[in-house]
Amino acid sequence: MQLPRSETIPQLIQEQTVRYAEREALVAGAVRMTYAQLGHEVQRTARGLAALGVRRGDAVAVLMGNRAEWVLSFLALQQLGAISVGLNTWATAREMEYTLGHAQVRWIIGVDRFLRADFHAMLGAMQPRAQRLPDLQGIVWVAADAAQPPRPDAAAGERSWAQMVEGGSVVPQSQVDAAGAAVGPDDVGMLLYTSGSTAAPKGILLQHRNWIHNAFHIGERQHVTQGDRLWLAVSMFWSFGCVNAFPNLYTHGGCVVLQESFDATEALALIERERCTIAYATPNIVQALYEHPDRPGRDLSSLRSGAAIGTPEQMQMAVDLGLREICNVYGLSETYGNCAVTDAAEPLEIRLQSVGQPLPGVTARICHIETGASLPLGEVGEIRTKGPLFKAYYKEPEKTAESYDADGWFLTGDLGTMDEQGRLYYRGRLKEMVKSGGINIAPAEVEESLMRHPGVRSAYVIGVPHPTLDEALAAIIIAEPGVPPTADELKAHCKRELAAYKVPQIYHFTTVNALPLTTTGKLQKMNLHTLLPSAQRN
Repeated sequence: MQLPRSETIPQLIQEQTVRYAEREALVAGAVRMTYAQLGHEVQRTARGLAALGVRRGDAVAVLMGNRAEWVLSFLALQQLGAISVGLNTWATAREMEYTLGHAQVRWIIGVDRFLRADFHAMLGAMQPRAQRLPDLQGIVWVAADAAQPPRPDAAAGERSWAQMVEGGSVVPQSQVDAAGAAVGPDDVGMLLYTSGSTAAPKGILLQHRNWIHNAFHIGERQHVTQGDRLWLAVSMFWSFGCVNAFPNLYTHGGCVVLQESFDATEALALIERERCTIAYATPNIVQALYEHPDRPGRDLSSLRSGAAIGTPEQMQMAVDLGLREICNVYGLSETYGNCAVTDAAEPLEIRLQSVGQPLPGVTARICHIETGASLPLGEVGEIRTKGPLFKAYYKEPEKTAESYDADGWFLTGDLGTMDEQGRLYYRGRLKEMVKSGGINIAPAEVEESLMRHPGVRSAYVIGVPHPTLDEALAAIIIAEPGVPPTADELKAHCKRELAAYKVPQIYHFTTVNALPLTTTGKLQKMNLHTLLPSAQRN
């Protein structure tokens, strides 16, 4: 397909509204919108936000599951030149307050409850708000039911979504049009926050042009067309959702089918009913769908492609689910979700192993961990990139500067290799590198060897303290159903395939449900040591 002419999101809203006017753009529960209807509702939402006083450069937070209002709020904020702050719906009160304060959020658009979280109580407890969140002017509450009346206990500065939209009737469309026309390609439109497991999360500033171009190129690798329909249960606040999946389909004139939160039973029915062709999924989502007892009775034949991450075995499970052209992907929020993607037409063997070639406009190289020198093909080193990159870490110029080397390459903190065709192979996080007996060992290499054993379903290798080696290798194993292999069998297998110093000394068997995961379904490798008996992890 042809890259959209637009270089800002307001331009893109107008272009797609005209170009694909009668095509279905969004399905979210009972809500169905064509591109023309979506464009109309975005402008109504933008006028409502403008009536609240939202202006160019204002930070406005969105706090809800995957709903139509998430998309409308996000696009309306871009139309006004404001900055969308996607709030993590799994965040604790402490994390939420930090993000709201650090981003200097002016307004929150959110639901009062989502899953087990009571956001009305959480935000209400942040008092005295004038001292703790001095920039916050108010909250727009989105009702679970569109017919639900405004909250009877609404405080000053609070209003319903309906009240906000209705309030925009006093704002002329010309004001909103002028705001959109003033937006430039390099303006910041999004502020996303890293997970921040130990230190405070970093705010990542993303720009209009890069959001459009990078997502379009991702879709081209997946061979997305205007006839495709995306099933999206991955959280919109995550860059995988709002910087990758949604704009991928939006730039191609496809339809986005939202699931408010992931539930495997509902997901299988939704994919079948809406005839979804594209899926974005993490390994735990793929596994939940594949192993669900309803799956054999559901017609998933519409599925074709999409994006997933994981081991070759996990990628194969996505293929077995029906995603025969699934694309393996690599990237960070700083690289607009993905900076490398396999092509849907490449042989399955490649898509199972490689995360693909860099996208158009992206260059990558593999560098020596200490010196930064480029490494020969096939050697493991740090992945460094140039191309569409975040503008900066918000309010952290030193961290921004530290994230680039002297030659201007972005330090991803990830390990990888590159082959003769320029394809990248992900080999884990740099901070996961194990140093045993003074030698650096990439856990991914050992994991791949272990998973070649027929009795191993998944393997995770970490370093644990050792009195003489500094660190010893420990392998955490999920066995295939049936008779699991013994530790001695796995050790003998590794000795046949690996140098002696790469053979794990400790083997611990566990289950998938015991693995520590982040709120977005990623494995928390730094917490795997908690699965080991105390005598083995100290």
